[in-house]
Amino acid sequence: QVQLVESGGGLVQAGGSLRLSCAASGSIFSINAMGWYRQAPGKQRELVAVITSGGSTNYADSVKGRFTISRDNAKNTVHLQMNSLKPEDTAVYCCNADQVLEYSGRYYPDYWGQGTQVTVSS
Repeated sequence: QVQLVESGGGLVQAGGSLRLSCAASGSIFSINAMGWYRQAPGKQRELVAVITSGGSTNYADSVKGRFTISRDNAKNTVHLQMNSLKPEDTAVYCCNADQVLEYSGRYYPDYWGQGTQVTVSS
């Protein structure tokens, strides 16, 4: 059973920084892409940033230049460094692991973490 555990959320003032981390545990052989999504109250979930096993990245336009995603393939971890935070960044941030292959040969299209709250005060 694969699990994703996020950490690093919290309350920060506008202009501040937070670093989110997500660790995937289990008998994992490979993960194609890992990423962060967020959902604010009353809004749909949106992609924040994603990184492939090869290191290719993609960011939402709203976070480009402020957020940086990084990944450690050996440890199956992904991080999101968030700088210059704005009140509109307030949301629940969820970690996603895409195309997970276990050593047993089991394949899962994706896994989701429980989410971590990020609140940016003005």
